[in-house]
Amino acid sequence: MRFDPIFFDLDGTLTDSAPGITRCVQYSLQSFGITESDPRLLRRFIGPPLFNAFRDYYGFSEEQARAATEKYRERYRATGIFENSVYDGILPMLRALHAQGRTLAVATGKPTLFTNRILEHFGLAEYFSAVLGTEFDGRHSDKAEVIEELLAQFGVQPELRSRVLMVGDRNHDILAAKRSGVSSLGVRFGFAEPGELEEAGSDFICATVADLTDFLLNN
Repeated sequence: MRFDPIFFDLDGTLTDSAPGITRCVQYSLQSFGITESDPRLLRRFIGPPLFNAFRDYYGFSEEQARAATEKYRERYRATGIFENSVYDGILPMLRALHAQGRTLAVATGKPTLFTNRILEHFGLAEYFSAVLGTEFDGRHSDKAEVIEELLAQFGVQPELRSRVLMVGDRNHDILAAKRSGVSSLGVRFGFAEPGELEEAGSDFICATVADLTDFLLNN
């Protein structure tokens, strides 16, 4: 079966965004008098919505979580957004898929505005027919909402959803794909904990960018 369209997560799938995200989380937490230096704890913020992460991991109230998210974005807008790098092999992979005539999109939990800036900055934007993430007003805060909106944009009929592939590195990518009835592929080179992708029920798993490239070009 040939997958088309293919939806890609951004953080931990196309780019290694850990430096910028973790530094911005530290910056935000410090405004609440919290000093956090454990990289493992900070990396948990890569993937899920920031509001949820501050609430779930630090017990913030809704008001505190909103304030922490705004504080995070204060540094991210100015500095953190480009403390980031494209994984080796991603650009050649996108070029090859584009040359095959595949339809590619970005489906991310990062704000769409930031996502577009990152894709333009790293020369990736031209390979994607659509880019969708969360909005600052709270829309698309759930990954399944992002996938559903993209399915609507591409006019994918219900009986053809299994031919759509969501590629991501965290369990929420896989779980959202399942809720929307699309196929899922988890990548190990991102930020998933050991066993996370398997537990979420990922249909396929690739360990490296090379493995991912081979899979996508042949499926």
